[in-house]
Amino acid sequence: MNIEQPKPSVLFLLGTRPEVIKLVPLVRLFQADPCFYTYVCVTGQHREMLDQMLEQFELSPDYDLQLMQEGQDLLQLMSKGLIAISRVLDEVNPQLVIVQGDTSTVLLGALAGGYKRMKVAHIEAGLRTYDKSAPFPEEINRRLVSHLADFHFTPTETARQNLIREGIDPTIIWNVGNTVVDTLLTTVETLTQKTNVGFQQRYPFLREGRRLLLVTCHRRETFGTAFEGVCEALLELADAYPDIDIIYPVHLNPRVRKVAHALLAKHPRIYLTSPLDYHEFVWLMSESYLVLTDSGGIQEEAPSLDKPVLVMRNTTEREEGIRVGTSLLVGTDKEGIVQSVCEVLDSPSLYSSMAKATNPYGDGNASKKIHQIIRNQMLK
Repeated sequence: MNIEQPKPSVLFLLGTRPEVIKLVPLVRLFQADPCFYTYVCVTGQHREMLDQMLEQFELSPDYDLQLMQEGQDLLQLMSKGLIAISRVLDEVNPQLVIVQGDTSTVLLGALAGGYKRMKVAHIEAGLRTYDKSAPFPEEINRRLVSHLADFHFTPTETARQNLIREGIDPTIIWNVGNTVVDTLLTTVETLTQKTNVGFQQRYPFLREGRRLLLVTCHRRETFGTAFEGVCEALLELADAYPDIDIIYPVHLNPRVRKVAHALLAKHPRIYLTSPLDYHEFVWLMSESYLVLTDSGGIQEEAPSLDKPVLVMRNTTEREEGIRVGTSLLVGTDKEGIVQSVCEVLDSPSLYSSMAKATNPYGDGNASKKIHQIIRNQMLK
């Protein structure tokens, strides 16, 4: 007599905008798989920006912990979040908790799951700067999660080797690429002529013969003097090159918004916007000449659109882009940023070599690989 086994359940835990972008293709694969019960829990770590992505990707969470409060520090978030996530785990009792990246939400999910002896899958595992102050606290979170997880899905071979050197069992590490490339390529396919025209009408300054610099900058370690230097560099570049326009979707963090608007808002060719939905941001990235960023995800996305990336950080855990030439690490001081951007703007050969370099972060099939590996491991 055959006794049907109960279906295993998986719980996805998301807290920030990038986590939604990077996990949505994998969530959809599990939701479409009749062999699993699939649950989505959001912590609300980045409330407004998270909600924007949930709405855009039509992703309805089963649980919303609403952890974010004004003026809350990391310790308050972590202590409150651990209890809230623990209650969800008790109710769902998942066989697998899936987390992505390096945020406080990721560490909370891995720690709570580990304490309850539940399996934990870490997407985008193994990235390292080996400087626990940069990025902070993300580098700390990643290292801790690596010693809690049972499934490690790395975006590159370098990340895989990092884990092996740290003593992680090679048999539970799979190098699959980065899921953000999956989302990016799918999004590009959905951009129709109609949507392109609609976007163009919102940015009338985009026209033939001009070069667009797309900027994002929001990391904690850049706050203060370093961020002021970034803004001063943008002003100097805009003055030095009459043929460039700069667009900067400004993060909602008050420490970013206040300084950015105070220093940049009056320049006639620097355009500050609120955070954009993902489709519009991808379209702008495709229309840009080059990208200046401190974002990890954009370092992975822009090369698939043949856009050079100048990384405004002193270290990066995505060294593969530097190594193959899709990215340059330019620091956060004004002089270094200006010099590096000028080199790329003034050298067609350097620009071409960066634009043509192959994206080292995957081919758009990472989510399918992860889904199949988890299936094979859990449905034995």
